[in-house]
Amino acid sequence: MKILLVEDDKTIASGLEYSLQQDHFTTVICHDLASAKKVLAEELDQFALCLLDLSLPDGSGYELCKIVKERSDIPVIFLTAVDDEVNVVMGLDMGADDYITKPFRIRELLSRIKSVLRRYQKQTLPKTMIEIENIQIHTLEGKVYKNGNEITLTALEYRLLLIFANHIGQVLSRSQLLEQIWDVAGDFVNDNTLTVYIKRLREKLEDHPQNPKIIKTVRGLGYKVGD
Repeated sequence: MKILLVEDDKTIASGLEYSLQQDHFTTVICHDLASAKKVLAEELDQFALCLLDLSLPDGSGYELCKIVKERSDIPVIFLTAVDDEVNVVMGLDMGADDYITKPFRIRELLSRIKSVLRRYQKQTLPKTMIEIENIQIHTLEGKVYKNGNEITLTALEYRLLLIFANHIGQVLSRSQLLEQIWDVAGDFVNDNTLTVYIKRLREKLEDHPQNPKIIKTVRGLGYKVGD
């Protein structure tokens, strides 16, 4: 699991990074608000949890918490040297999941991280219906509808559509797509075959396949569904 750690004290950050990696977490470290904002803009969907220092040289961890909670449903734990009830309440009201005051014992922090992650995993249920424009995917039934009318997809076409549906707004490279669909139904999928399946999906889903609005090509990078 990947954790975003935002901490301006580089000594503390280095120690936390070492301890988290020893516990099999991957970490991305930022030392200020600006760099953390950039990482969140580009990689938010890759993180399982955010550890945010409350006091940063160019702003506050509250601002980062607001950004995370507006765009995603991942847990946030505040790290702070301020043992103040008002700050605790403000952080929790913004959606923070926990709050730990420095200095803290690393084992206590690790315990809280695991506790919060377990709580989220229990709350996370698979979506039974996903909507993309005028397309509805009923995952329990394995059926796809366009404007209320059922569309017949092959197993591989359906799998490809689900991959896009589970990565809304994210650019997926051709190699990423190939890695996830090559062995569905025992079929071998090469780069040329992927092109054919993208074309078939567009013909079935798009109003104007030659000018796709659902499965969009991102030149030089891959494909993207949604914004």
